[in-house]
Amino acid sequence: MDWLTSLPAVALVVGWLSLALLVAAVARIGVRALVPVEERDRVPQIATPLMPTLGAAFAIFAALTLASEAGYLRAAEGLVSDEAAAASRLAWAATSPRVHTEPIHTALLDYLQSTRAREWEGAAASSGDDAATARAIARLERSVRAEAARPEVGTPTGTELVVSMDGVTSSRRARVAAASRDVPALYVVTLVVSGLALIANSGALVFRSSLRTSMLIVGVASVVGLSLALLFALSAPWSGPFIVSGRPLDAIIDNLHSGFFDGGT
Repeated sequence: MDWLTSLPAVALVVGWLSLALLVAAVARIGVRALVPVEERDRVPQIATPLMPTLGAAFAIFAALTLASEAGYLRAAEGLVSDEAAAASRLAWAATSPRVHTEPIHTALLDYLQSTRAREWEGAAASSGDDAATARAIARLERSVRAEAARPEVGTPTGTELVVSMDGVTSSRRARVAAASRDVPALYVVTLVVSGLALIANSGALVFRSSLRTSMLIVGVASVVGLSLALLFALSAPWSGPFIVSGRPLDAIIDNLHSGFFDGGT
């Protein structure tokens, strides 16, 4: 399903709308072709009672899924904000008296830039195994712990440095774990099948109608198609159309470049 969620928003909308309209057309034509003439009067009697049930089933599944995925996207943005806050705390801790600030700030800047450039989208975001980013965070760990271990730094400052560094690594682990999360395949299949069944049932109801009258089911097909497109667009915040914003980390990168944490402007 990863290849599907990674498609651009336009491709998802066009693809699902086309599939929905195709199912509606096939259902209308299929009833005409497959149902014997003497049994066609029974089609509306069967299809009409099914519409509320199928409509309610799809509405419930779609509402629950879209609400869950929208909440997941907001949670992902919160994780990025937490990571930026942890990086900011570390940058400020590195400015404490008797701490060699430059090595820590340089290593932190390298790590954040590598994260944004190499570990923000696609498979690298969910695996967290980009070699350059791993080396950057390892250098940052060594720089922070080397400073914290210096006797002249003192225990309170050393502890603050280590705790701040742990906040950065913990936030990164939470982000990688969130990026590797997927919507259960069976749940998605159930939602898609219920939507297509609703469209097919709508097409069966208008099999005797003229082509112009049959266009009324385009509304149902469009709602289902757009709902499915939105689901797949929201379900992959690190590889889909709606990539989680990295602006909180970009702000820390800009601050490190400008010397903000050193008292610069």
